[in-house]
Amino acid sequence: MTSYKTLVKDVIQKADVLMEVLDARFPDETRNRDLEREIISLNKPFIIVINKCDLVSREKLVKAKACLSKTAPTVFVSGKNKSGVTILRHQILKSACIKGHDIIVGTFGYPNVGKSSIINSVAGRHKASTSPMSGHTKGVQKVNAGSRIMFIDTPGVIPFDEMDEYIQGLLGAKDANKLQDHVGVSLKIIEKILAENKTALESFYHITIENENSYNVLELIGKQCNFLQKKGEIDETRIAIKVITDWQKGLLFV
Repeated sequence: MTSYKTLVKDVIQKADVLMEVLDARFPDETRNRDLEREIISLNKPFIIVINKCDLVSREKLVKAKACLSKTAPTVFVSGKNKSGVTILRHQILKSACIKGHDIIVGTFGYPNVGKSSIINSVAGRHKASTSPMSGHTKGVQKVNAGSRIMFIDTPGVIPFDEMDEYIQGLLGAKDANKLQDHVGVSLKIIEKILAENKTALESFYHITIENENSYNVLELIGKQCNFLQKKGEIDETRIAIKVITDWQKGLLFV
């Protein structure tokens, strides 16, 4: 943790603009307010990027932007379909307001929010290493994105006081197979989708949900996927891992 704090301070000092990447499905949970306060206290230009915006409704995005724009200019981006990339590039140039040399953009965010994918989208080519597995970026990487923009990509690290396994599973900060309470995390995901977009579960898993609770829905999914044990009972661990994996891959929407 100490080395990470040292890395963060070093990047903040070197950067002309700081960029915090959030997951559109969980903008509040993926914010690092301590980092935001430090950037603001140093009077550094700061941009908030809401990634994976293709996975949530327009209404949810508008609500998130209304809140986040009070802290810093906020841009919607989808690293998957490249939407919002031109707007982000323009916002970087506007925020830096520097002439004559490259603009250094320090990039921060929790594991698996898509920092490297966004950098590649802005660069227009595969330059920053990416992977669907969390914690893929192991060290600081410098990426030339053209048009005077140079990114510093940093590894995503969960602070020690936020080691809630449920949150890590929801955010994709820990791979599904590495979680201990697979069923508990999958039920949290199902509860969230039931509250915000029940039809997404019905459509994706080809099931009909009436008044079932989250565990009953997990059972429905297990039966539909034929994840059954010898006595006809659902294989809880197997179906839970599938639900978590489908969520982390962006196949389920809210």
